[in-house]
Amino acid sequence: MFLLSFSSYIYHKEFIAITRGNTQNLLPTIILNGLRTETFMIPDVAQGLVPTQDNLIGWILQIAWLAFFVVFMFYGQRIQIYVMLREIEGSLRRLRYIREEGRKDAIATIKELGKPKEDPTTRVDQFLEYIAIPPMDMDPSGIVWKLEHILDVRDIRFEDDVKLMAPEADETQVKNLENTLEAALALNYIYKVVRHFYMLGKKTLSLYVIYQLQMVLPLVMREAEAFASALKAFTFGQPIGDGAGALVAAKLMQGHEKRKIAKDVVVATVPFEGRKAYVLKAEGPGGNVGKPGEAIKQILEENEGKITNIVVIDAAQKLEGEKPGDVAEGVGVAIGGPGVEQFKVEESILKYKIPINAVVIKEDIGDAVSPLRKEIFEAVNAAIDRIKRLVLERTKEGDNIIIAGIGNTIGIGQ
Repeated sequence: MFLLSFSSYIYHKEFIAITRGNTQNLLPTIILNGLRTETFMIPDVAQGLVPTQDNLIGWILQIAWLAFFVVFMFYGQRIQIYVMLREIEGSLRRLRYIREEGRKDAIATIKELGKPKEDPTTRVDQFLEYIAIPPMDMDPSGIVWKLEHILDVRDIRFEDDVKLMAPEADETQVKNLENTLEAALALNYIYKVVRHFYMLGKKTLSLYVIYQLQMVLPLVMREAEAFASALKAFTFGQPIGDGAGALVAAKLMQGHEKRKIAKDVVVATVPFEGRKAYVLKAEGPGGNVGKPGEAIKQILEENEGKITNIVVIDAAQKLEGEKPGDVAEGVGVAIGGPGVEQFKVEESILKYKIPINAVVIKEDIGDAVSPLRKEIFEAVNAAIDRIKRLVLERTKEGDNIIIAGIGNTIGIGQ
């Protein structure tokens, strides 16, 4: 009790001294039973409230942090918008450069192969702005045939314009030039769409518009780079990854008589593992995909539906982590594009109740439109082995089958 009372007295005396302006805050040392205790300090109340030479830097940093906090609290979103717009600007400049290079390559190729009497620049610029308006889908009945008609008119228009721009080009070169111009058209469209959303976001300062553009921009840039590679392949008539299915069919029909079965599609009757195989592909070596759905429909009608099995081979989009050239199999109509040809095949096999199998060669968008990679070329033989196994397991000797190689057949003959 004596110790507590003495301590309280000492604290009270020191508090009175401080309030009276006494700066002495060191308490006397307490001696109890001959033992020296620790010295107690009472901090100076005024210390740290006024900047001094010792704590000046700390005060400056604290004020700067508070200022940054206030500015970021009120203007943080706008700062973030400007940073994102700056990043998008870099990608937009890259897209503009790719588009201009594609345009120049297309014009140079037309001049080299077509030898036009007039400068084709104006017509090329008009071509790059072409649009194809899809049919009205409020009443979906019959929309496939409307879409097919629009696509046919578009293809005829493209081919006629290329012939006017390049009068000296042969049939194969016309097909390749058409593919070159379509790749340049795709690059022009990608650039204009990205520019549209960039300018819209900049004008409205809408964070959500800019967010969406920034999120998809890496994928858009990959697609643009792929089309830039496709321009080189189309210019020189090189096979591309999308032609993997056509290459499978070309290997199977090599040395056999071919005939035209549908628009831009050829077929050959090939003995295959004791079966009679109708092997078809788009007519090459010009850049062409043809109408494989119409061809399969015609073969079924010629044979009155007496086809045991159909095998469709095509390139397929691989997932990240999968190796390019991996071969997979399944069921269904492996035909890409707007869906018209796939619809025709599905209607036909439903009518005759014919099973259909798919063999796909996996690749990404860059591989699909770029010059044929070694891995994909080697995967063609693996796909043929899969087809042989499917035919042996799903059919018997003497059966009639259809093997359809789907894809752009540029650089791939019969």
